[in-house]
Amino acid sequence: MTPVHFTFSTAFMLGLTGLAFHRTHLLSALLCLEGMMLSLFIALSLWTLQLNVTSFSAAPMLLLAFSACEASAGLALLVATARTHGTDRLQSLNLLQC
Repeated sequence: MTPVHFTFSTAFMLGLTGLAFHRTHLLSALLCLEGMMLSLFIALSLWTLQLNVTSFSAAPMLLLAFSACEASAGLALLVATARTHGTDRLQSLNLLQC
């Protein structure tokens, strides 16, 4: 395993553990998701550059576009829950209530 591969694998795993264990606020969950997507984007970009594959060069940009859509949807949900519930704590959200 190269040091670059280890670095991005560690960054992804740190984001995943942060998402799994520190789920108190919706904003912290969104930040962990963005960290995971950023590490995936950089790793995929470096992998495409190392392999010199021209047919796979659009994949990092597609991943970046999907992560931007995910971020905007997450922030919209954050604003909506903050307006209706008064907080972004995940403990106060109940899926059984409308």
